[in-house]
Amino acid sequence: MKVGWMWFDNDPGRSIEEKIQRAVQRYRTKFGRFPNTCYVNQRSVTGDGFRCGKVKVVAVPNILLHHFWLGVSDATPS
Repeated sequence: MKVGWMWFDNDPGRSIEEKIQRAVQRYRTKFGRFPNTCYVNQRSVTGDGFRCGKVKVVAVPNILLHHFWLGVSDATPS
């Protein structure tokens, strides 16, 4: 994924899954399609990532905490 859209959510009352679902819905409203990839800070999740619905969540060190980089990847990382 080379181009994406950044979402910020630091609400302590929401789980990471809820935050991603809200970001996905806003992305859909804004761009008219669903993202298939979301990059998050590696400290936000256990392991390398997980799936949240149809979105592959990838943990990386270069995304700030509470930020979610969403977009469409032709080849979703495994």
